[in-house]
Amino acid sequence: MTPSSKDLWFLPLGGCGEIGMNMSLYGHDGHWLMVDCGIGFDDESAETRIITAMPDFIAARRDQLVGLLLTHAHEDHIGAVADHWRELRCPVYCTRFTAEILSRKLADASLLGVTPVHCVETGERHSLQPFNIEWVALNHSTPESQALVIHTPAGTVFHTGDWKLDPAPVVGDGFDASVFRRIGDRGITAMVCDSTNATVEGRSHSEGDLYKGLLDRAKAARGRVVFACFGSNVARLTTLTKIAIATGRYPGLLGRSLINYYRAARLSGVWPLEQELVPAAHLGYLPAAEVVAIATGSQGERGAALSRLAAANHPDMDLEPGDTVIFSSRVIPGNERALAALDARLQAMGVNVIHDVDEAAPIHASGHPARDELRDMYAWIRPQIAVPVHGEGRHLDAHTDLARELAVPVQLNGRNGDLYMLAPQPGLRRGAAAVGRVVLRR
Repeated sequence: MTPSSKDLWFLPLGGCGEIGMNMSLYGHDGHWLMVDCGIGFDDESAETRIITAMPDFIAARRDQLVGLLLTHAHEDHIGAVADHWRELRCPVYCTRFTAEILSRKLADASLLGVTPVHCVETGERHSLQPFNIEWVALNHSTPESQALVIHTPAGTVFHTGDWKLDPAPVVGDGFDASVFRRIGDRGITAMVCDSTNATVEGRSHSEGDLYKGLLDRAKAARGRVVFACFGSNVARLTTLTKIAIATGRYPGLLGRSLINYYRAARLSGVWPLEQELVPAAHLGYLPAAEVVAIATGSQGERGAALSRLAAANHPDMDLEPGDTVIFSSRVIPGNERALAALDARLQAMGVNVIHDVDEAAPIHASGHPARDELRDMYAWIRPQIAVPVHGEGRHLDAHTDLARELAVPVQLNGRNGDLYMLAPQPGLRRGAAAVGRVVLRR
């Protein structure tokens, strides 16, 4: 299966019809371009397993693979690069922040200095023949997230990656609608677009909207305050650090991923504060009323910092009755049971537990576009073809219905392994490539 000079193909191997494991291919003129290479979690087995999409299709054609583009630094987009690079043997392109996160994974796999990683800047254009690539900044819940404009003689794709429209993102700049209008003015064959919140009306909260609600909850707390959040959200980490300072508390990090993203933010120049964080080992020696701990484990993951606190076996800090745990996060589908069990353990310890759904003022903001944001993007980009990705079936179906309402001429609603023929004639070939899952580790 090789694309001709007249063909422009899209082939998702992971992340289409599911959350996580993003791995996509674009085909044109005998060559393939790969976008993202991420992990997911399998909770259906007795143990939670780290899994990734099976890369066999492109590994068998690696002599046709011109490069791997990483849109941002989330695990579901970069987490499997080190595991699969020896099968792919291609150059990797990403921003400096993403490269900092990736470098730790490559070092663990003895691939640092072996894998060719090229750092790009927002707005940069370069050629990976026969593809011409343009990197476009979009807001998301991790720094330096990028959309891609992929140009070929057969047609042009706007690949959004994960995104939202945030006028006050805390870290980085807000969106500029004129940038997307200019992209649309050039003529876009297809928009391959994030569907995670396609079932949600309205707009996602801005990161800048969260400060007051989080500050009020911290002010009301009497003992230790523990904020649970996603480790990759540097903007949220910035906000929580500001809240610690405003309430006279010392901020510290509990959890390897939080520490890694914080260090990457400082090394890449995206950390906006001068404030130094307290080493985790010092938190246990501070008076309870002076502690703000920012912890991993907001999804109830076994072995994460919050689960260890709830089990009273964290090496750096103990929780006591009257302490407060604030979840500045949402439940990812599939994690409900684990999170309910974590809640029960915390409450049995006498800890106050606060979730976003319980609060009048927002204490969490999604990193993905709700339906009004999708409407805006379609109005600016004006693609001939809508390709919903990054979501379960119900999300893709809702996105397809919205694109139809917006009079996008063609909607292609497929799944992993389906070949999306974008040019010269739109169409779907179901089950064109073998797909599956690979267990990386338990």
